[in-house]
Amino acid sequence: MPFPDTRMRRTRASRFARDLARETRLSPADLILPAFVLEDEKGREAVESMPGVERVGRNGLFELAERCLAAGIPAMALFPVVPAERKSTDAAEAWREDGLVPETVKALKARFPELGVITDVALDPYTSHGLDGIVDADGYVLNDRTVDALVRQAMSHAEAGADVVAPSDMMDGRIGAIREQLEADGHVNTLILSYAAKYASSYYGPFRDAVGSAGNLGKSGKESFQMDPGNSDEALREVELDLEEGADWVMIKPALPYLDIIRRVHETFGVPTFAYHVSGEYAMLKAAAERGWLDNDKVLLETLTSIRRAGASGILTYAALEAASLLKG
Repeated sequence: MPFPDTRMRRTRASRFARDLARETRLSPADLILPAFVLEDEKGREAVESMPGVERVGRNGLFELAERCLAAGIPAMALFPVVPAERKSTDAAEAWREDGLVPETVKALKARFPELGVITDVALDPYTSHGLDGIVDADGYVLNDRTVDALVRQAMSHAEAGADVVAPSDMMDGRIGAIREQLEADGHVNTLILSYAAKYASSYYGPFRDAVGSAGNLGKSGKESFQMDPGNSDEALREVELDLEEGADWVMIKPALPYLDIIRRVHETFGVPTFAYHVSGEYAMLKAAAERGWLDNDKVLLETLTSIRRAGASGILTYAALEAASLLKG
């Protein structure tokens, strides 16, 4: 019996053919670098559970911004490291006009106006209990009181010049409330990137170490507001509601364990869909690479490509600068 005329391996036989036939491409322009920001302008602290990642003050942040622009990375996402003495049960530090995030945004936009600046809208870095909102006597996060606080926080970021406010709290109705206030205050071009499907994941541990919320959170969980890892249809409902309320972009978090969710959201709604390659995903790769169990460079690019292939328009990853260097190399 003659061999079939179609030989799939013909296209794989040479580098040029593989390059021409590639369906999914990854570039620095697809990446966003998260940064942990300290109050001390000259501060620099290693995050032990995230090899290669540091908490940085303004000087270090400017260095990262310069490197992002040189590498072709279009945006950074800011996450504050709030001193313990300014954390409280009502998270009032979150919307202080001269607080860490607004002042950092002003400085970044003044020096790097072409860099996209994304701010995290959530209360957990500011609460003494480590949860993402204002709680009642039983420790339950109060939705509507928290939304009021989130609106004030988002407005302080928009007034400072943030290009994108990114509510990551998973409170019901917060997108609509933030959009309404942005419009009322004249911030009609401020984008909302909604963490529309954020799962109650165990992959966030190193992040909580980095922002200093792990100790405050203790044994408390976030299952009453973040999504159950077993649910998929629910993610579509969450995304649809946020889009109806005025979200411009949506985020799926984490990325690798939820590639199916990225795909479903991308195909169902056709809106810019972002994914967060979270701290635990990053830390696992680094730990395996340090032991020689995985090839860091190849696995990193394969991982990020898989997230793009699933349908992500952009990826937040702590390895953004590293990946950009590999892609240009």
